[in-house]
Amino acid sequence: MKFEIIVFLFATMLLSALLTPFVRKLAFKVGAVDKPNARRVNKIPMPTIGGLAIFIAYTFSTMVLLRNQMPTKILWGMFGGEMIIILTGIIDDIYELRPRQKVYGISLAALWVYFVAGIRMTTITLPFTTIHLGWMSSPITWLWILAITNAVNLIDGLDGLATGVGMIGLTTMGITGMFFLNIGNVFVSIMCFSLVAACLGFLPYNFFPARIYLGDTGALFIGFMIATFSLFGLKNATFITVLIPVMILGVPITDTVYAIFRRLLNREPISHADKRHLHHRLMQIGLTHRQTVLVIYGIALIFSFISLLYPISNLWGSVLLTIAVLIGLELFVETIGLVGEKRQPMLNGIKKLVKGTTSKENH
Repeated sequence: MKFEIIVFLFATMLLSALLTPFVRKLAFKVGAVDKPNARRVNKIPMPTIGGLAIFIAYTFSTMVLLRNQMPTKILWGMFGGEMIIILTGIIDDIYELRPRQKVYGISLAALWVYFVAGIRMTTITLPFTTIHLGWMSSPITWLWILAITNAVNLIDGLDGLATGVGMIGLTTMGITGMFFLNIGNVFVSIMCFSLVAACLGFLPYNFFPARIYLGDTGALFIGFMIATFSLFGLKNATFITVLIPVMILGVPITDTVYAIFRRLLNREPISHADKRHLHHRLMQIGLTHRQTVLVIYGIALIFSFISLLYPISNLWGSVLLTIAVLIGLELFVETIGLVGEKRQPMLNGIKKLVKGTTSKENH
């Protein structure tokens, strides 16, 4: 059976690779094209909706090849949400929706998954207490899906970036669910690996220099699926099970959180687009397009490795690990000027401390 699954995953990758050239031609025909402008890094018109190839390959894999491994109700329940997300992305890639309109699409997909598929967060177990969410289950589940989906969509700014980071996150989630969390949902890991296979078939066309973009069709879909998959481990959430997907998605979450801080500090609307995201800053300090993508892949792998330490750590070990990650992350963010080149409170504090210590030693 394991060998059969591996064969099916390989077939999924191959199908995605075969579909992508056809989707590329379709993109030009329907007008799903990114034209160069001040915010874009592409110099020529680039076809989008590349995520459609990933979606078709993944759907064929889970609903045909691997259907015997999947609970039918959950599979069909999720499919409805996936269709809503894909349609939202396609419309946005062709006509360019406003941020609020995309939120409506994501919200509708999230509510579909909550009420139809029954995938939701119901309790949160903290040290010494358990919180039953009750009516709060719906808004918290919606907020989780909305936040993760948007976070992945925001990092889709360079060739192969969101695809690769999504693959790293999905692979880590699959490994975590299968070997560490023991949540009894092995099929979720298989679904994660199916989506990784679909992304892998698409990546050669999407990596620098790209021949087709993932588009919001793909970025929203990957983000939505990651958010939904993570909810299987968060149904009865604990301190650890919440931290694991947050850490796995460290790159998009970091970029999103600091983008919000940056815009608030600059008194700009949160939805305001700019060229100061993580990948922009790395390129502005001298890295090439390819180097920037590979560096962010490396950062994503570091986050994924750290996430694998949580299941084997006790509570205080997890707390100390989280504190260390946050300190290291803040130092990195200040070094590259993600919030602003002059906003470096921790680095300035360290410089003052070192200067003060050096002065005392000289006296």
